[in-house]
Amino acid sequence: MSYYLYTHQYYNVDIEAYMGLLYKAEYPEMKIEEIHKKVFAELDEKRPGMFESDLSHEETAKGENTYYKTISEDPKIFEEELQLFSVKPFYNFVNLLFFKAGFAASTSTFLISILSYALILWFVFLFLSKILNNHQLAFLLTLLLSLFKPLLESSRHASPDSLSCLLLLLSFYVFIIKRDLLIATIFAMLCILTRPEYFIFYSFIYILIFIQRKKIEIKNHELAISFVYLFLSFAVVQYFNQISWSTLFMNQFTKVQLYPISNPDPFNLQDYLHFITSKILFEFNSSYFLLLLIFITVIVYNKFSFHKKNYVPYLFFGVIYLSIFLRFFIFPTMVNRMMIGYYLIIILGLIYIQSSKEDLFKKLS
Repeated sequence: MSYYLYTHQYYNVDIEAYMGLLYKAEYPEMKIEEIHKKVFAELDEKRPGMFESDLSHEETAKGENTYYKTISEDPKIFEEELQLFSVKPFYNFVNLLFFKAGFAASTSTFLISILSYALILWFVFLFLSKILNNHQLAFLLTLLLSLFKPLLESSRHASPDSLSCLLLLLSFYVFIIKRDLLIATIFAMLCILTRPEYFIFYSFIYILIFIQRKKIEIKNHELAISFVYLFLSFAVVQYFNQISWSTLFMNQFTKVQLYPISNPDPFNLQDYLHFITSKILFEFNSSYFLLLLIFITVIVYNKFSFHKKNYVPYLFFGVIYLSIFLRFFIFPTMVNRMMIGYYLIIILGLIYIQSSKEDLFKKLS
């Protein structure tokens, strides 16, 4: 499947920004006009007509149907667009490593998604083998998950979705299976440096770990130091970010910002509230979260009745859904490829609960 994805790559929009950041990092003296020319010449060769105006669908943000054509023609607008994608430093760093290794700029930006796809499946297999004690069943479930549409979508895109999902799963795997808080913290930091919004989820997870710290034998100062490192990872990204949240929101959902740094539009709170209220049910119902919530309700209640006074599974899945909704108010979309980390955590959590009567945070051995 990874080979097929590599030979049938989908060149999504946004790839030009990641390519531009590669050239900018590798050749800091190169003028933006030359970077712009190199990026769009390569993409025009790979996928001709990729940045033509698309008037076939209704716009979400005013101007989005002609946005990428405008970017392909104007180096100044392209230069400011790059800042929208510089807030994922670890993803851009990994792309740069592939670029330095000799891959083309376009290949470098999506190769990590394909490799992450393969590694995600490998670690899913390891996790399932551990909790099921049945390699054949673990392999079958991993094979089925390899065909999960959001996972395949994320592996085809030049985006940090697959890499952040891999790092999220690694942090959980190392913490639950290996019981190594230090290494889990490192993976969590890299996850936040790949997709900063995961800081919301980790914050709630740390609260849950704090509640269960005696059972899982973690000292307060160790947990506090670990969380400080996560906070610093998030803070570093925000410190170097040149574009405000309000400008990012407008660019994606109300009106495209051609000059998000030098001349952004004023933020309109009424437009924000209207968009949130009009989209929240649609986005939630368009995702897999409602279906998964049904399985969560049935499986968790069956295994952990309220009368048994074991609320950890309820809190665990509640934290996931609370994080998703808080994230929605910041970035109001639930595109499935962006949600793949949450999907897999829920699915693997349910498999664990169904296969074990032990507490979610109890050591697996």
